[in-house]
Amino acid sequence: MSNKKILITGASGCIGHYLVEDLIQNTQHELYLLVRNPEKLKVDYKARTGINILVANMREIDKFSSLLQEINVAILAATAWGNLQEVFDINVIKTVKLMTLLNPKVCENIIYFSTASILDSDHNLLKKAGEIGTDYIRSKYDCMRQISRLNNLPSLTCVFPTLVFGGDDEKPYSHISAGLPEIIKYIGLIRWLKADGSFHFIHAADIAKVVTYLVENPPESKEDRNLILGNSAVTVNQTIAEICAYLHKRIYFQLNLSPWLIELIIKVFQIRIAAWDRFCLEYRHFTYKDPINPATFKLPSYCSNVGDILKTRGII
Repeated sequence: MSNKKILITGASGCIGHYLVEDLIQNTQHELYLLVRNPEKLKVDYKARTGINILVANMREIDKFSSLLQEINVAILAATAWGNLQEVFDINVIKTVKLMTLLNPKVCENIIYFSTASILDSDHNLLKKAGEIGTDYIRSKYDCMRQISRLNNLPSLTCVFPTLVFGGDDEKPYSHISAGLPEIIKYIGLIRWLKADGSFHFIHAADIAKVVTYLVENPPESKEDRNLILGNSAVTVNQTIAEICAYLHKRIYFQLNLSPWLIELIIKVFQIRIAAWDRFCLEYRHFTYKDPINPATFKLPSYCSNVGDILKTRGII
């Protein structure tokens, strides 16, 4: 199919901006952008024809039931934070409802955005995420459970971003990118510490490249796919070393931030720590098999290392 009708929810978010921009610039597909407030959409959606703005909340998705029957690709990136009722209503109930309104004979792929935080290293659901995760994490866990019970859906590709960086003057910052300059302020202290831990990260621009590739290369079978979005895993110590090298700060020696020392700091300074945060401190290695990024598909990456992240954030 040369020209597709593509629905994108969450178009005004950090990842959403990069998705929309990439699809506008690199495809001629007809796009339908579901946004609550068009003023938050900073992408030039008048750059070409075929860009349609649907002004509505995900809670009103039923009123687009006729249009959804014609959608060829649904990119579901809408996510609610904050209010508990809204989080579960949008992240679970309305997301599942939208999937069921799509026509399996017309829709060739649903690309659903979850989070890697709900998976273990073997890509199985992480039980603790459903038990003690934040409202957002528990909603994503619950949504995956409900999706697994659905029948007669179009082909489903679930993408699980790891730590997401992104944002600039024209796009909203991701949570971690927004706080990065504040973290860098303390690198003079952080460089004296080392800790056992590892993780993946990916820039929203690279997520957009992967999604555009998935749009142009639909699944060959109806079997569901789970894809981890991230660069190769990096350790905490490697990250500290790369930041220090980028900022020309030397590391002379490091104090091991062991679990017992962390516990002592928490007690001495009477730090309140949620159950999920404590679990993350103990779990330490949020790493996954076979992460996907642009290089997987022989595409150029926008940010593949820590230095790239700092540079794109304007930290020099």
